[in-house]
Amino acid sequence: MPPPQPIIVDTDPGIDDCLAILLALNSPELEVRGISISYGNTVVENAYRNAVEIIRKVKHAVRVPLGIGARRPLKRQLHVAADTHGPSGLGYADLPPAGVILDYVRPLERMLEAQGQPVTLVTLGPVTSLALVLRANPALVREKVSRHVAMIGSIEAVGTQTRFSEFNAWCDPEALATVLAAEIPTEMVGLDVTRKIVLKASEIERLASSSPWLHDALRFYLEFHRKQEGLDGAVINDVLAIAYLLQPDVLTFSDLRLTVDLSDGQSRGRTKLDPKGSFTRVAVEVHPQPVRRLLFDRVLPAGALVEEALA
Repeated sequence: MPPPQPIIVDTDPGIDDCLAILLALNSPELEVRGISISYGNTVVENAYRNAVEIIRKVKHAVRVPLGIGARRPLKRQLHVAADTHGPSGLGYADLPPAGVILDYVRPLERMLEAQGQPVTLVTLGPVTSLALVLRANPALVREKVSRHVAMIGSIEAVGTQTRFSEFNAWCDPEALATVLAAEIPTEMVGLDVTRKIVLKASEIERLASSSPWLHDALRFYLEFHRKQEGLDGAVINDVLAIAYLLQPDVLTFSDLRLTVDLSDGQSRGRTKLDPKGSFTRVAVEVHPQPVRRLLFDRVLPAGALVEEALA
């Protein structure tokens, strides 16, 4: 068996981030070298508390360095997704109060400096933390980040924040523009593929007895999707970025050139095809069933789902 792939995750722990983090920590193919916490789905104080609680839910003992990354966008006003993930960031899940977080100085930069070998960086929220390191020390990113897998953006799919814009891109388009312009080896796993990874309402309800904490988080997400989209299920976007590392054939990519719209209004944060844009690998097709099976096997409790639910 090959050695585990070293990764660092930069995330804003909301509900789908929770499932993605648990999948990463429950997968022997991955070695999570650190988790950098960002604003996004909730404020950074909540997000840090959420990460601590998520790690405590891993059944085997695990020690993962945590750091505080970006607390706000580079230029924009702070906006969080309380309507999607709840005031705490984890729906109805029981959580202790959020503490006061020290204003760390570039912890993602410190995490990267500590790596003896290049790592895969997975960003599940706005890419502000990475943009800050690129601005301060671009050589470090090029030396230590062998791959950047980002759950961000969309090409053809309808946006989650506006008609044209995915939430992570909308939060800080200037940061995304910085990352794209750097042309590090970025693989964009956006709404065109993540929208096809769905937990059904019946699957979420089965968690009530076997994993009430996850059920309480996910039922808020389910209520949001029912109200906003009429969907009898919940889209779990961030899980796909981790599942792709475990099983690369679940995604098909195209090599494209992109720009990000820095204007205001409906086009803010839109990721657009542009022959003069920055080179990016963009996921364009997905096989959902293997992704769901990984999640059921490694995160959701055994017996919570029946076999036909995997079809």
